[in-house]
Amino acid sequence: MLADVDPDAVFKALADPQRRRLLDSLADEDGQTLLRLETRLPHLTRFGVMRHLRILEAAGLVVTQRVGREKHHYLNPVPIRLIHDRWISRYADRTLGTMAALKRHLEEVPMTAPKHVYSIVIRTTPDALWRAITDGDETVRYYYGTRVRSDWTPGATITYAYADGSTAADGEVLAIDEPRSLTMAFHARWDDEIAAEGPVRMTWAIEAHGEGACQLTVTTEGFAAGSRIESEFSGGIVHIVSGLKTLLETGQPMLAGAQG
Repeated sequence: MLADVDPDAVFKALADPQRRRLLDSLADEDGQTLLRLETRLPHLTRFGVMRHLRILEAAGLVVTQRVGREKHHYLNPVPIRLIHDRWISRYADRTLGTMAALKRHLEEVPMTAPKHVYSIVIRTTPDALWRAITDGDETVRYYYGTRVRSDWTPGATITYAYADGSTAADGEVLAIDEPRSLTMAFHARWDDEIAAEGPVRMTWAIEAHGEGACQLTVTTEGFAAGSRIESEFSGGIVHIVSGLKTLLETGQPMLAGAQG
């Protein structure tokens, strides 16, 4: 399950209090620029902050995206979730899965910046990863037991249904480029309060990552800071992505007790 996640690199990155401070800052306000992050460590030079960010990026704990001329930095808690599922959940109370919900946005961030950007390397092919995302027989094994249905054409309806037939979420295909990217409007229906907050925009992007592996990046945007859906997506998407990796690399679904 930990293929392409280096636990030593993650533990090393977390061992430094200054790097933990940067992660805490991104947990509070995601999508920050280097200039903004420099203010979090005023005793360091710009190059010192950049060095810490490079270590966090190398460990997979920070993901960057260009927005115009600026580079925005996003907390990526997936590697911590994978380590949690491999090491912590074996010895601790199963309810500790909520530890993976690391992203808590306390301030509004610029509208040009996506809210959540989660990324992980999976040892599989683009076609197999695409099938796992779009085939209902696959999603029931890692997507909280829901079966996805759609004809996967622009404008098509998407539904995620529980085993009893009730709708967990629905939406619409906004853009599709098989097997490279899928953008959808996603409207959660599992809770009346969350449903009232409306849909979000979600993009699943697949890139080749060396021989026999793919990098999956899931970007979610369009919800308000401090909203219910933001809180639930923080841990929920991490669980889904790590469960997808486990399924494709081992052929077995992640243990239900490891859910967030």
